[in-house]
Amino acid sequence: MDAANEIALDHLDRMTDSTGLIQHAIYTVPRRESGYTTDDNARALRLCTRLWCQRPEERMLSRVTGYLSLLEYARRPGGGFHNLLSYQRHWLDTDGDRDCQGQAVRALAEVLGSSLPDDYRVLARELIEAVLPSLADLRSLRAQAYVILAWGHLWKAGVKNVEPLERVAWSAAQRLVECFHRSQRPNWPWFESRMTYANAVLPHALFIAAQCWPKGTFLEVAKASFAFLDRETTVESFFWPVGNSGWYPHGEEKAPYDQQPVEAVTMADAALAALHLLAEEEYLATFRRARDWFHGRNSLGQPLVDIRSGGCCDGLQRSGVNRNQGAESTLAYLWTEVHNSEVHHAMAKNRKTVVASA
Repeated sequence: MDAANEIALDHLDRMTDSTGLIQHAIYTVPRRESGYTTDDNARALRLCTRLWCQRPEERMLSRVTGYLSLLEYARRPGGGFHNLLSYQRHWLDTDGDRDCQGQAVRALAEVLGSSLPDDYRVLARELIEAVLPSLADLRSLRAQAYVILAWGHLWKAGVKNVEPLERVAWSAAQRLVECFHRSQRPNWPWFESRMTYANAVLPHALFIAAQCWPKGTFLEVAKASFAFLDRETTVESFFWPVGNSGWYPHGEEKAPYDQQPVEAVTMADAALAALHLLAEEEYLATFRRARDWFHGRNSLGQPLVDIRSGGCCDGLQRSGVNRNQGAESTLAYLWTEVHNSEVHHAMAKNRKTVVASA
C-alpha cells in the first residue's frame, strides 16, 4: 500500500472548485470570501504530483491539472507570481507575497522532476525559467529556503539544464549561513533574532544543501540550528511548537499558543531530511513527535484531524482546538501522512533486505 491509497482527500476536494483551492473554511465548509492563494495551491500541486507518481490515475491527474493551471494563471508579466486571488478571480496583490515565490518554484520542481506527462513538465520548466530573474532578489529567508528545496528535488531527480536555478539556490544557501552567524548569540544558534513561522524549513534547506554541496559548511549549521529548534519545541516528550500569538523573541518566553499545523509539517520534513542524510535514530524520534502532534500528543491532548475526510483543524488555541479546517492546515496534515507512509515503507523494505541477506 502507498500513500495514494492510504490517505483521504475528501476535504481537499471539498475545498477545491473550478478555480483552485479555497484558502479558508468555516469549520468544514469552504469560506468563499477568503478566495485563493498561490502558495496553498502550490502545496496542493506538490502533494498531488507526489501521489500521482505513486499511483497514476485520472482523478489525481485532474487535481494536478487544476492546481498547475492556477499557478500558470498566477504568473505576473513582470516576473514572479501573484498570491492573493479573490473569489471573483481578481488579483488582490500587485507584486506577490515573497514566500509564495519560493512555494511556487518548489511545487513546479516537483512537477518537473516527476513522471507526469510531457506537457506538464514542459510547462513547469517554462514557469521556473520565467520566475528565475526575480528569485535572485528574494529577501525572505523562507522563500530562499524553498528555492533550495526546489533545487534539491531536481538534483535528486537528475533533471538536466537547470543550472541557473542551481546558482540561485547556492547563493540562497550561502545567505542562510550568513544570517545564522550574524544572528547567533550564546544559547541562541538561530538565523533570526526571533523564531516565527515555518521555522524548521530553514535547517531543512541546509540539510538539503549539505547533500548537494557537501564541501560547504551547510551541514554544521543545519545540525546546530535543528538541534536548537528541537530542544525548544520538545516538552515532556511531545512537540510544542512556537505559537504565532507572540512568537519567540531572543531572551523572552516562547509563545505557547496559537500553535499552527505548518510548524508540525515543516518539523517533520526537516527531521526526515536529516534522517536520510545522517541515518541517526534521534531524527526519526523527532519526526514521530511532530506527526503525533496532529493525532493528540500535544499540549491539549486533543487530535486536530479527521482521518476519514483528510481534514485538519487550524491549530491549538489556549481555549481549545480551532475547528476551522483551512487549506494550509489540511495540506500540512496530508503531507505529514505521505511522509509517514514513505517512512513505514522504507523501514519495511529494509527489514526485508536484512532478512534476505541473512
